[in-house]
This record gives sequence, structure tokens and C-alpha cells, in this order.
Amino acid sequence: MTIADVKKSAQERMNKSIDTLKADLAKVRTGRAHTGILDHITVDYYGAATALTQIANVTLIDARTIGVQPWEKKMLNAVEKAIRDSDLGLNPSSQGDMIRVPTPMLTEERRREMVKLVKNEAEDAKIAIRNIRRDANESLKKMVKDKACSEDDERRASEEIQKLTDKFVADVDKMVVEKEKEVLTV
Repeated sequence: MTIADVKKSAQERMNKSIDTLKADLAKVRTGRAHTGILDHITVDYYGAATALTQIANVTLIDARTIGVQPWEKKMLNAVEKAIRDSDLGLNPSSQGDMIRVPTPMLTEERRREMVKLVKNEAEDAKIAIRNIRRDANESLKKMVKDKACSEDDERRASEEIQKLTDKFVADVDKMVVEKEKEVLTV
């Protein structure tokens, strides 16, 4: 393994941490309806737990309403039950072959809870990024010990990995500020 391999691996893993954070933040409910909040819901589809998006068309009807249209009419009740039983606090209602899912306005208290949740997700991402930095630095130290690189090269690479870490932590902070603004907007 070379110094370039260590840096490339660290950058790829940090990118994955950012992608995971983006996915986690997309699940956090804001005042507006968006189809992403239903992504983690699973429905009992002929005895198998199946993602809602694989058995139904999920669309936005308006700013506060999500429309869910199962591809099979007999799945209507199962889909409605799965949405109602989820931890999102939504109350779907059937209308013909479509389920309307109105998203209620968030109270100020609930918005504050959402902001705390966003900050916790961000802190988890920062911890993951710092752990990646630690792993990379340990790999560099091992390379010096095995005489695969000089101490000067190891020091320079450590500085580059620190700069990479700082960049990714700044990206996390920027994402959190945007999501907070989105959650607190009435």
C-alpha cells in the first residue's frame, strides 16, 4: 500500500460518510411534504417485507400532500396500514385507488426536536470522518515502521489528510446549516 492509496481510500470513505449523512438528512421531516420521508417504510408484500417505493408510485400532490398509488389494487390497505404504523405520525386516507398522505404542520417544539436530530446526525458523520482520519494516520505510521516511506513523507501525508478532514467537516457543517434553515422555515 502506498501513501496515495491511503489518501485515496480515506477520501472515498469520507465521501461515503457525506452520502450517508445526505440520506439521513433527507429522512428528517420538514414543514413541506416530500416523497423521501416514505423511503424507509416497508410493506408486507405477499409475506415479504418490501420497500414502499418498489410496490407503489409515490408522488407529490401539493406542498402538503403525498400521493401513494400501489401498482396492485389489493395492496391498498396494506400500504395504508404500513404508513399509519410508521414512526412518522402520518394519517393516510384512501381515495379510490390512491392513498393521500397529508403532512401536518410541525409545531415549534417539534421543529426544535428535528433540529436536535439533525445535529445528532451531523455529529455522527463528523465522528465517522475523524475515525477515518485516525485509521489513515495509523496506516501511515505503520508504513514508516515497516520502512515503506520516510517520516517526512508520512508527516506531509498526515497534513494532507488533516486538510481533507477539515474540508469534509466543513461540508457537514454547511449541510446542517441548510437543513436547520429548511426545518425552521414555517
